[in-house]
Amino acid sequence: MSRSAVAAPYSSPASSLPLFPPGSEAPPTCEVPHFAPVRVRGGRVRLHRLVRHRRRLLAAGLAVTAAALVAAGPHSSAGEPDTRRARGHPVAEPVPERQSTRFVAAPVRIADAATVRLLKPGDRIDVVSTGDGGTGGTSVLARGVRVTEVPEPVAGAGAAADGALVVVSVPRETAHRLVGAGTTARLAVALC
Repeated sequence: MSRSAVAAPYSSPASSLPLFPPGSEAPPTCEVPHFAPVRVRGGRVRLHRLVRHRRRLLAAGLAVTAAALVAAGPHSSAGEPDTRRARGHPVAEPVPERQSTRFVAAPVRIADAATVRLLKPGDRIDVVSTGDGGTGGTSVLARGVRVTEVPEPVAGAGAAADGALVVVSVPRETAHRLVGAGTTARLAVALC
């Protein structure tokens, strides 16, 4: 067979040069030796080890910080713990403990019954003494006391003339003043 006969099936209609099958002009191929796939060993293990070490470093850092805070905190001079101070927070002066004020419920008769009808529990009022029959001066007996109860008025002939009752929450000493003033003077209220 001639060369033109072999090249005829591969010839291009656009060019007159014969085309040869691929690889006829290239050097012969050689076989690639068989090798195992490339794997990175220990990648997952290294990641876990890194995370584990970071956790240990973080825990150690927190422990050192806590120890430093405890060491820098206030200490009592007698060797016994000071219960008034919080650990880790230095205080310039110890804060004196306040005596708790004990409140009592004190009933107060107000001269003007119509004023008492304006009040409701939870209101803040000032209790004012107007003196006997208006001849004496006025004085404030209690400031900003809380109304705890407004009893219903008693139906009767002289109920409006006697005034109305209101119950206030006051310290014990103020309650004594209110009871004493209620027997000698007329009491009035002012809403705060």
